[in-house]
This record gives sequence, C-alpha cells and structure tokens, in this order.
Amino acid sequence: RYYRLAAEQGDADAQFAVGQCCELGLGLPQNIGEATRYYRLAADQGLAESQLNYGQSCEHGRGVPQDVGEAARYYRLAAGQGFAQSQYHLGKILPGEAGGCGQGATCRARRGRSFPRAGGAVNGRRGNTS
Repeated sequence: RYYRLAAEQGDADAQFAVGQCCELGLGLPQNIGEATRYYRLAADQGLAESQLNYGQSCEHGRGVPQDVGEAARYYRLAAGQGFAQSQYHLGKILPGEAGGCGQGATCRARRGRSFPRAGGAVNGRRGNTS
C-alpha cells in the first residue's frame, strides 16, 4: 500500500518495487501490463534496474507491443550507467553493440568463445576462460 502511494507520487524506487510486485503477484494481483507501466515510469527517471526491466518488456512484448528498437534504447540507457545485465542484453539483440552479433549462443559459438558453467568449469576444464 505504501509503495503504491509513493509510486503514485513519483518515487522511482517505489515505482520499480510496485512493478516487481505486479509482475510477480506479490501482495497485488499479477498484472504484466501494470508492471510494465511502473517500470517505464521509473525507467524514465533514470533507474537502471527499471530501464533493464522495461527493455525486456519491449524486447519480448510483455505488457507492450514487441519493439526491439525501444528495448535497445532502454538497454543503452542502463548500460550507460554501467549496468552489466543491460550491456549483456544489448549485445544479445543488436549486431556490433557491446561486442554482440545479435544471435546469442549461436554467435558465441561461431566466434569460438566459451562461457563458464556452474562450478567454474569451461568446456569441462577449469582455468582461463578466454
């Protein structure tokens, strides 16, 4: 109740929290459209976590029409603040952005790169990941 009140008064952290509650159905009915609305409000105030979440909503068409260009715009905003998850998502969806080629795991495999698995093993061995 208090988060929602603060969110309606423009507090970005509260808007993000209400977005999370709406997305996950925590204390509020689950409502992806409402979650996305709150993420957008906080994202437009510069909150990197909300920029990531709103970007994901745009990328996957959750609560808004799918729009990869809009997703990239919000990922860039958060990435510009050093938010690593947004840098990853930006590289995943756009060629040439953050070292990505826009094709996820296929791209990594084509470039011969490996990523650590659980426990630190890479391709069955521990040590240097490059």
